[in-house]
Amino acid sequence: MVLAGIGAGLAVIGAGIGIGKIGGSAMDAMARQPEVASKIQTAMIIAAALIEGVALFAVVVALIAK
Repeated sequence: MVLAGIGAGLAVIGAGIGIGKIGGSAMDAMARQPEVASKIQTAMIIAAALIEGVALFAVVVALIAK
């Protein structure tokens, strides 16, 4: 059970780092090219949603594989 908690925690930490990198890079890109901000924002939201989905899947797998 402890290993499942560690695995779930690592999945959440990885997702947090990934979404943070996406957000930071998107803000940097929008600052450089404000005219494409809507396209960058859409791509950022889609990427963040995919990362959240993978993180949720990893947490479920970690808790099932105890």
